[in-house]
Parts: sequence; C-alpha cells; structure tokens
Amino acid sequence: MTNKELSYVEDALGHETFMKTCSQKTSSKLQDPTLSSYIGELQQKHTEIFNKFFNLL
Repeated sequence: MTNKELSYVEDALGHETFMKTCSQKTSSKLQDPTLSSYIGELQQKHTEIFNKFFNLL
C-alpha cells in the first residue's frame, strides 16, 4: 500500500470514528424511540464500515 493510499484509509477511519461517536451520542439523547433506534442502526453501520477499512491495514 502506498503512502497516499494509507493516508486515505487513515482519513476514512477518522471519519467513521467521528460518525460512530456522533451517532452514539445522538441516539442516547433522543426521546423518540423509533428515531433513536434508527440512529443506533447507523452507529452499527459505521462500526461495520470502520472495521472494513481497518482490515485493509
């Protein structure tokens, strides 16, 4: 993997970590159970994407 490709993967990992954290915080603050559940699903999706990028390393 070139340095440029590694930089892209590291950047993607940072973005996915940020989205996962934001989803987790938002889900815990929501009072609507349906919306909270949906945001929880987004958190799981970002965790899966993070793991896929991490496995590239």
